[in-house]
Amino acid sequence: MFEKVVPVNRERHARTRIKEITGFGFAKDFHIAYLTMHEFARAAAVYPIVFVEDKEKDAFRPVTLLGLDAGENLFVGEAGKWEASYIPAIIRRYPFALAGSATEGQFTICLDEASSLVSVDGKDGEGNALFDDKGEPTQVIENVKRYLGELQQMDQITGEFAKALSELNMLTPLQMRVREGDREKNIAGCWVVNEERLNNLSNDKFLELRTKRYLPAIYAQLMSLAQIERLMQLKDKRLAPKAA
Repeated sequence: MFEKVVPVNRERHARTRIKEITGFGFAKDFHIAYLTMHEFARAAAVYPIVFVEDKEKDAFRPVTLLGLDAGENLFVGEAGKWEASYIPAIIRRYPFALAGSATEGQFTICLDEASSLVSVDGKDGEGNALFDDKGEPTQVIENVKRYLGELQQMDQITGEFAKALSELNMLTPLQMRVREGDREKNIAGCWVVNEERLNNLSNDKFLELRTKRYLPAIYAQLMSLAQIERLMQLKDKRLAPKAA
């Protein structure tokens, strides 16, 4: 999704304008989207939620499955319309992102200059300016700063949630075969909560999860796996020959 991410600054982006999102063609090739724990309840009604392993950071991170194959988003239609009731926050915040800074706990607002939503020189006059004529941040910057700040807090809590599951040995590789047209394939590289291990937790450990308010997210993740069937149906629909 992100191709040329650079920090926002008044010198480089004095004339930059950001266009409103009117379609989601920019996300058509992404088969996963990172998710915060706070999104689980709504996302579970539409997408399978799984965990992927970041081996460099020795950590797990929750994602939604948007397709059964890399480079495939089954929820973006031909006209760029998002064909689901909930859109992950990481998609909605595009083309903006947060990057860590040298100071611990602080982050820098960045944007993807390669995005079709970004007009760096502002010549076409479309979109909303990032800075006014005096070089001061516009309301666009203020809104993005607030929104990304909230997401960063949620992301930190989500990291703590995933770490707790890992430390309790609650995650297990997803073992599932799905039908794709006239063949079957394995879904690999994903991790999910092991329901048997959850049920066998000691009372103290289970109470700890409840106290940290992790249980709703855990059960949402488990229930979301039924949405894999939805992905199979959407895939079949795309593979079906179109009527003449």
